[in-house]
Amino acid sequence: MALWDRVKDGIDKANRVAQDAIDEGKTRMDARKTRQAADEAAESLGYAVFRAWQAGKSLDEQSLERLARALRDHEQEAVRLESATQDAAEWRRRTGTADSKAPADAPSGARAAPAPGPNDPPAAPPAN
Repeated sequence: MALWDRVKDGIDKANRVAQDAIDEGKTRMDARKTRQAADEAAESLGYAVFRAWQAGKSLDEQSLERLARALRDHEQEAVRLESATQDAAEWRRRTGTADSKAPADAPSGARAAPAPGPNDPPAAPPAN
């Protein structure tokens, strides 16, 4: 009976590790999709500002707020998901269930800088 209990415990542990890996993979995919949505929102904001500048106008406040809010929301969600992925990887390293391909000196807990808000000043254009 003790042998069967050890086999069952081993199977349960393998199931938990596999489910954790699946969950982490899903989080990585969600982070990638959200990061892509943030990039698209930044592109939309940039194009809108450029088109307004090209027409000799400034972007209307309502459009600026809408585009900046979309960018900020996607960026915050991407940072949250990337942080969750990093936390899961750190947990795997600490518990010994880490992938053998992961470098031992991989940074832990690194966080991306938050995106500037709609009230933050724009970055200076590159010098020509």
